[in-house]
Amino acid sequence: MRILFVHPNYSAGAADIAGNWSPAWVAYLAGYLKAGGYEDYHFVDALVDKLDEEQVRVAIREAKADIVATTAMTPMIYTAQRVLQIAKEENPDAITLLGGIHPTFMFNQVLAEAPWIDVIVRGEGEAVTLNLVRAVDEGRWPSDRQNIKGIAYLDENNQVVATPAEPSIKDVDSIRADWGILEWKKYIYIPLGVPVATPNMARGCPFTCSFCSQWKFWRDYRVRDPKTMVDEIEELVKVHGVGFFILADEEPQINKAKFVAFCQELIDRDLGIHWGINTRVTDVMRDEDLLPFYRKAGLVHVSLGTEAAAQLNLDRFVKETTIEQNRRAIELLQQNGIVTEAQFIVGLENETRETLEETYQMVMDWGADMANWSMYTPWPFSDMFTEMGDKVEVHDYSKYNFVSPIMKPDNIDRAELLDGVMANYRRFYMKRMFFQYPWVRDPFRRKYLIGCIKAFLKSATERRFYQLGQQNYWGPMFKKFIKFDYDKSRSKIVEPDHNAWKKAPPAKRPAATAAAPIGTSQAVPMACGGGNQQMEDLEPGAVASPKCQPGGCGGGSVTKPAQVAMPELSKRKQPEAIAEEA
Repeated sequence: MRILFVHPNYSAGAADIAGNWSPAWVAYLAGYLKAGGYEDYHFVDALVDKLDEEQVRVAIREAKADIVATTAMTPMIYTAQRVLQIAKEENPDAITLLGGIHPTFMFNQVLAEAPWIDVIVRGEGEAVTLNLVRAVDEGRWPSDRQNIKGIAYLDENNQVVATPAEPSIKDVDSIRADWGILEWKKYIYIPLGVPVATPNMARGCPFTCSFCSQWKFWRDYRVRDPKTMVDEIEELVKVHGVGFFILADEEPQINKAKFVAFCQELIDRDLGIHWGINTRVTDVMRDEDLLPFYRKAGLVHVSLGTEAAAQLNLDRFVKETTIEQNRRAIELLQQNGIVTEAQFIVGLENETRETLEETYQMVMDWGADMANWSMYTPWPFSDMFTEMGDKVEVHDYSKYNFVSPIMKPDNIDRAELLDGVMANYRRFYMKRMFFQYPWVRDPFRRKYLIGCIKAFLKSATERRFYQLGQQNYWGPMFKKFIKFDYDKSRSKIVEPDHNAWKKAPPAKRPAATAAAPIGTSQAVPMACGGGNQQMEDLEPGAVASPKCQPGGCGGGSVTKPAQVAMPELSKRKQPEAIAEEA
């Protein structure tokens, strides 16, 4: 039983400007299959190796695999579909398999567009894929496919069948990645010139941000044992030569006790590795006294979901944070020698040149080391997609990449929007390059920041950044020559049933009080976004206290137990899209 994994060749010119990210999805799937007795698997990274369709065809032909599998976040879906079409052309008997966040929710549309796909793996991929491989190996495919949980396929009558969801893997420590499947010399983090890894410490997210869908995809929140996690980091360092890693978790600090234990384990083993995370400003404020400890453990880069310069949009995104908290979190991180990156979502219908200017002035006022501006991307499976309605005019998924303006603002056109974002980038990084980075006192921090600007300039010179070469943008004088090249033949997106996969209450903000209404700097920073306590560690089968019921962390309200159930690079896996999720 031979399995071939293929990573599609799709780049948005955003996260990958910092280097080639190691695709965690294939390592975790391979490791789980290996533990289940299947070791004849191979990997082709068409993205990093820059393979065109003919080269992909040759690689598939030479592999002679029984199963060809790939993954897809929304912008890479067409490329992934084409990979599997080529696989069918080369070997009609091969089982073609597609996983990832986009097909998990949009399987009806995917199977209608790409009937050559034999099976879609929905949600967390390891257990489902292993069950599927066993069915094929034992000759039970396709006769017994209706009994495999967590898949979708076309039956003999070309009708879409979606089986019930596979339960999530409660013991996440049982998922051991096979990082040896990767050629590590290919995955270099440009700022430090070392191999970079993107491991997971946790699965899922208890927050219910309206623009995101990770909490729906994973269905429930689970954290690995800190020692087991550091065992994996130690292997990456000592066996594969990894010198930098970014935790691919949505919010690594949610479980404070385990995050602290993880840091202590890194300190005790003295692996000499540096790392970064994405996190919430409220968690930074909650852990103010622990920041020196985190820095000692090797944490050197924190990307903050500041998201918006206007409190109105923060509330709209259900961020449960304030502008003043954003400023304070950045100040605390910098006081402790940690590189800070502020992230903004722009390009909604209420965007203007003035609001773009506000984000620039605000991030300069905050003093963040780095900043990025991502175009709002209305995932069809996110709560905000419903709110957008007919305002979503672009149905070409290849442009759903955080750099192409999907939404058209009411008062400026898309070219003006892109030019405004580029103006922010030019001004911000020119000032940082000449007046900040070279004069940073801390030698490592100075080296790191200068390395980041080198990566930024390299991608800009090559016209890869923000797909500027494809969009024909050369500066403010050339706005009228910009071409976004949206495929207008794509039909209107059929929105999936938001409740069919993940049962959860709508996101809520905590009620305002007279003393501290939401949107003011007096609002109390929350440990999990919905309460002032850290999450509890529970034994299997135990019931959480009301303060930490799922939904209370991020939902701001207690969730009834019956409502609780189980991608693309998430929106904020930046330096992103960080790891693909199987």
